[in-house]
Amino acid sequence: MIPDLDTFVEPQRRVAHVEVPAPSPAPWPRQVRDLDVRVVGAGREMGLAEFLEVTSSTACVVVVDGVLVHEWYADGVTADDRLLGNSATKSALALLTGIAVSAGHLDLERPVVDLVPELSGSGYDGVSVRHLLTMTTGVDWVEDYHDPDSRASQWISRWREGRGGTRELLSQMPAGVAPGTRYAYCSPDSMVLDWARERATGTTYPDALARVWALIGAERPAAVGLDGPAEQGGIAMAAAALAATARDWARLGWLQVDGTWEDRPLVDPAWVEASSTPERPFLEPGRLPSTITTHAGFGYHWWPMTTDGTRVMADGMRGQFVYVDRPRRTVVVKTSAWPYADAWWDRQCRDLCYLGLPAIAGAAVRARTAGER
Repeated sequence: MIPDLDTFVEPQRRVAHVEVPAPSPAPWPRQVRDLDVRVVGAGREMGLAEFLEVTSSTACVVVVDGVLVHEWYADGVTADDRLLGNSATKSALALLTGIAVSAGHLDLERPVVDLVPELSGSGYDGVSVRHLLTMTTGVDWVEDYHDPDSRASQWISRWREGRGGTRELLSQMPAGVAPGTRYAYCSPDSMVLDWARERATGTTYPDALARVWALIGAERPAAVGLDGPAEQGGIAMAAAALAATARDWARLGWLQVDGTWEDRPLVDPAWVEASSTPERPFLEPGRLPSTITTHAGFGYHWWPMTTDGTRVMADGMRGQFVYVDRPRRTVVVKTSAWPYADAWWDRQCRDLCYLGLPAIAGAAVRARTAGER
């Protein structure tokens, strides 16, 4: 049994949350294959089983061209379990934002304070929706959860303890540098993005996700963590608190292929291209601060692994990943529960996943192609 598994499996048992219904479940078509995977990284080569063990994996689901070809779960985890995505939640937010933009409700160049006047005078005064999407707001923030006294730890504790008030803290965010001049990973940017999207559309994160969940045939209800009890005005933690089954995480990844579900567009394909592609040279793969990753850049709350946006990743703390190879129409979901206290081990596991998930995707495409001969 993986230590700390309960943190990630059915996490809503411990926090305020709302359920997102799955009214029309439609399981993936299945053609399960054995995968011959070789992951090269951390100074050695390993097969799939060793890679999953080394990186404390909890689930692995692979979909190729709309067909589930591989599925694995750790002891203590089942296909029906909702698994916390941590910051992979941000990529679901990107989808909901794209739907709002595609519908004409939200303009990327609009100043945030036009939609959320409560942020006037804060570091978000002068910031556009585009700045939020690319995390180039320039606010004075350090995303450090290793230090229990950091502002980041104090902010996230409001969610974990159900105390609420996360939006009030956003209104106190100080300015740092001019918007658009640098990238800095910042979960408050995601929370403000959702606040602006909600104001533009009149729809909360859980309600907007519910519309998607119904259209894509999600197999199980999702759970969205709130910063406090719903009856006390708790708001969705749109930066970190979506829990869904591995199969349903794969559905969100599938929408990043071309924005369609069963040939019906859910979001403009132009949005998918834009969200998958770095807009600025300093957002390209290998150009972000090295403490984040050298394997990816940043798009619209997705992590492009190529400058042309053909391969992207949703990435959540402690190993929650949705990898999408868009030209090969392949999605790999890998959830994990690796230790976080050792920053170097955390970094090594994350780097291994950026190497390993493309290898899994390649093996899956080969296996499916061979099975069709």
